[in-house]
Order: sequence, then structure tokens, then C-alpha cells
Amino acid sequence: MGGLNIRSMNRDEVDWAIELAAAEGWNPGLSDAEAFYTQDPEGFIVGVLDGKPIGCISAIAYEGGFGFIGFYIVEPPYRGQGYGIQLWQHAIRRLQGRTIGLDGVIDQVDNYSKSGFTLVHSNIRFELNVHPESFTREPGIIPADQIAFEQIKQYDQQLFLFPRPLFLNKWLNPPLGTALVAVENGRLCGYGVIRPCRSGFKIGPLFADHAKIADTLFRSLCASISSEAPVYLDVPEVNQEGIRLAHRYGMEKVFGTARMYKEHLPPAPMSRTFGVTTFELG
Repeated sequence: MGGLNIRSMNRDEVDWAIELAAAEGWNPGLSDAEAFYTQDPEGFIVGVLDGKPIGCISAIAYEGGFGFIGFYIVEPPYRGQGYGIQLWQHAIRRLQGRTIGLDGVIDQVDNYSKSGFTLVHSNIRFELNVHPESFTREPGIIPADQIAFEQIKQYDQQLFLFPRPLFLNKWLNPPLGTALVAVENGRLCGYGVIRPCRSGFKIGPLFADHAKIADTLFRSLCASISSEAPVYLDVPEVNQEGIRLAHRYGMEKVFGTARMYKEHLPPAPMSRTFGVTTFELG
């Protein structure tokens, strides 16, 4: 019996990690793997025991000194044996010297705090089960491919704080999904993406200059899907207008995470973040 071999995943193994996430009930997007892997192929890490992958973690590096940890999963038969902490330590070492973020389950906040992470806010996943007939594509909302990618990239960086053009190039073209932007007086003032998941659809990100634009984008994104399947939106709890948006349409809270950072805390403009992009990559 050998020890745990920790290495970067190949592309097929990212699909395996997505399956693990689905088994945990995290409801990944059907095409998430390609966009995720594009951002930082070396950042997807697998733990192999006696030739069998038994756990994973992602430690995704972004330009500008930022990193994000996700996909921290060990298969149930191998939990409690020290394999998870080995993966964790490997991920932390990989991102050493960067500000590191994560969205952890609430009951693990104390454990993450012991590794130097500070709780900044919680995120709430809301579920929409009833699509009002009033949901239609609103004036001023256009497909993302009708505006220059550079404009969306610059707007995204204002809110995410770090450039992620490789990721965005894939994320803005979701198979069976839709990316929309809001334009006022010729100026980009918000954008959002809706994509199919194992169950229903997720909206993320939902970025907007103010609540009215966020509401218009939300309705337009929901109107872009023909299915009556549930729609999920992950709202930072500190954005009270985002919480009001969810309540306005009778959305129900189904899940929550703790957004935590290690090292310097980025001054993210959360008042314009009505829905985070993903719990896995920030």
C-alpha cells in the first residue's frame, strides 16, 4: 500500500471531479468543466491512492495575485484518514503569496479559520420554482456577443477585481444557456449568465450598477429559457437589494456558504454583485 500521490488532473479527471461535486449535491453546470479548466489547468488537483483517484481539490490562480479554492472532496470510504488535509495543504502551498478565497460550508468555518481564513460574508442560494408570465426580454438587454468582449472583460474586472479573460471567453458562451448584457445610453451597466445544471439552471454572475438593472437582467435571463425548471441564484447576504430581488419573486433559500479570505481581503463592491459567478471559482 503506497501513500497518496498528489498531482494536477488531466482534462478527463476534471469531469470526474464534477461528478464528485454532483454526488455531494452541489448541482454543477453541465458544461462547467471546460470553462473551469481553461482558467488554470494546473490548478485542478487529484489525490491518487494505489492507482485510484480518491479525492480532489482545486487551487485556481488568477492574474494579479488572487487564488480560489474549491472542489475540496474526498470520497466517503477514504474520509477521516488524513487524505483530505494532504490535499488541502498542497492547495495552500500552490497559492502561497496570493490572496486566497473560498466558499465553504457553514459548519466548516472554524476549521478554515484555523488555516488563517477570515469570514467576510455568507452567500445564500435561492431557488425560483414558479416563472411569472411577466418574465420577458426587457428593453436595453442584449446578447453578450453583440458587444465587444473587451467591454465585458473590463466591467467584470471592476467587480471580480482580477482579470479572468480565459475563463470569461468560455463562460459567456454557455451551451444551452444565455449571456446577456444591460446597456444604458450606450454604456455597459450590467451582465449576467444563465446555464443549465444537473437540476434546473443557475444564474451567475449577476452584476449590475444598481438594483433596477439587476432586476431587469434577472427577468430577461429567466425568460431566455424555455423550460419551467427551477432557477438558482447565489446572492451575497450583504447585498440587501439582491436579497429583496429574490424575495420579490418568491424564491426560497435552499443552501448557504461562507465566503472567506486568507491574507489581504479584497475590497469587492458587493453592492453591485447580485449573484456570484460560482461557488467553485469565485
